[in-house]
Amino acid sequence: MSQNLEEKFKLYCNSKNLEINQNQIEVIKNLQNYHKKNFKSFFINFFSREISKKSFYLFGDVGVGKTMILDFFFNFIDKKKQRLHFNEFMINFHDYVHKRKNKNEENVINLFVKDLKSKVNLIYFDEFQVTNIVDAMILGKLFEQIFRENIKIILTSNTKISELYKDGLQIDQFKPFIKIMKERSIEHELIIKDDYRKTKENQTQRYFFPLNQETNFKINKYFRTITKDKKKLLKNLNIKGRTFEIKRFYEGVSRFDFQDLCDQNLSAEDYLEIAKNSKFIIIENIPQFNEVNSNQQLRFITLLDIVYDKNIPIAVTANESLDQMTSSRSLEKEFKRTVSRLYELTSKDYS
Repeated sequence: MSQNLEEKFKLYCNSKNLEINQNQIEVIKNLQNYHKKNFKSFFINFFSREISKKSFYLFGDVGVGKTMILDFFFNFIDKKKQRLHFNEFMINFHDYVHKRKNKNEENVINLFVKDLKSKVNLIYFDEFQVTNIVDAMILGKLFEQIFRENIKIILTSNTKISELYKDGLQIDQFKPFIKIMKERSIEHELIIKDDYRKTKENQTQRYFFPLNQETNFKINKYFRTITKDKKKLLKNLNIKGRTFEIKRFYEGVSRFDFQDLCDQNLSAEDYLEIAKNSKFIIIENIPQFNEVNSNQQLRFITLLDIVYDKNIPIAVTANESLDQMTSSRSLEKEFKRTVSRLYELTSKDYS
């Protein structure tokens, strides 16, 4: 980086008409230091007795600009790199393990990470979270090997490291991961009062409510507008031997009822496949959430995380306005992120 990272960031913000916030500048200064130690100063690291910080972990509330900042940093790193959803990364890992069932766990982890090292120097996980017990039990060994191979990781999250997988099953088996992340990460909290996704630019043009005849008319009219030159196609997705049919598929425009996506026992793997085949998604009849339908809510959170990561605009119909959406108690924190993302995804340009 011949030019100071802070100067580049200010120019970037000005080009995008973004307000420059001092708290964000502090993150940029920290990233400058992280970059210097990890991508420039081989001799400093070689002779240093300190444990090198291979990870940059940025956490904070929803809509404060975490993703924007790390996207900016990621785009300016001139190394082999990969940005992907954490669920996608773990699916790739479990597939790799499954194909090598005859090898022991430690050898498979080593092989997987060496293969990863041949492809990337830097991995970027946006909105990192751990909810799966299988993943929780393996992450300590996996990340230890990743750092040993000198692969750098940058992450955003809504949760500080020590509270990841909080109250999860078999939490003791997750503690090695917490320990290694605390040792190997520069951890920075970004605090900003307002959620930028709720600004005037994000006016939720395609969020239709309440669920009534008028809303049904509006979503049908919008659907006809965006599919008028498109053909309805048969779309069956093959997901590890299972078939999932997108019943209303019009050359990249996928239309679903909420029940189609979240009442069934679908997982991140299914949602990733849907996202790969869709340029625009319509989701109808989103309910209010509570303790009774918390499983469906968790699937909806996973779905929206993947759709957001893949940058796919959406239109939805729902029972209440975004500000009035309710959550089960156990998922309140995660759902706050989902609501924030709905503001952006239903406002994103689509043509």
